[in-house]
Amino acid sequence: MNDVRELLDRAAEGAGQPAFSARTVYAKAARIRRRRRAAASAAVLVVVAAGAFTLPRTGGDEDPAPASVASAGPSASPSASASAADREGRLAALLPPDVGEIQEVSLLALIKGATPEQARTDRLGPLDGQYAFRRDGGVGYLVLTLEDREAVERKTGRPADPDEDLCVRVGQEPSRTDCEREALPGGRALTTWRDTMDVGGDDSVGWGPELAGRLVQPDGSQFLVRSSTGFEGTGTQGPLLPEPPLSRAQLKELLTGPEVQPKG
Repeated sequence: MNDVRELLDRAAEGAGQPAFSARTVYAKAARIRRRRRAAASAAVLVVVAAGAFTLPRTGGDEDPAPASVASAGPSASPSASASAADREGRLAALLPPDVGEIQEVSLLALIKGATPEQARTDRLGPLDGQYAFRRDGGVGYLVLTLEDREAVERKTGRPADPDEDLCVRVGQEPSRTDCEREALPGGRALTTWRDTMDVGGDDSVGWGPELAGRLVQPDGSQFLVRSSTGFEGTGTQGPLLPEPPLSRAQLKELLTGPEVQPKG
């Protein structure tokens, strides 16, 4: 089981509707991508003859308006908006300017139309959240979540283990592509890998490739992160980025820095 793909399932726990399960979003992503690729292959023949290529856009000729939890349902309170703006600013301060414009969003609100209450999640880490990265006309996403020991035990039956090598395939679980594991000072272990998101199923959403990571800490807690090139289909905010919004080196620096750790 890919723990990173559980991030949105955790966000959906309070929704009360099975339709909000991230497992469904991911499990059905490949078929639409295959349909898009087949259509694109046919279109290329026409485009080559015409001598031009136009990237299809969703929602008209203008760039889609930024969306957030507040834009997906009833207006958020001023304190909630200020908190989101604070997280955006602190995250942006940790990254180089060329990563693009950063805005906190709710993927459940974008893709499934969840209300702010349904999309609400508990935040253990000060930068936990789902962020859109807009750059060069494309939109990618960063999802960062801290799970404490109790949360990991509820999900897996045991705490996170820094000695576990995630790059070694176990049983029938999918292998991790371009997987790198690094033992860090203080008994921590950081694993990053690439995910093509080519999973079976059928849905109105197709996810692009992404970088994923997990930082396991000696107290049995873990940080989970996705750096996604974006998605196509229902709720899309723009075309996929050519590469994940944060590189492997940037993911490592973010996860191992003090800014993501709870205070006190």
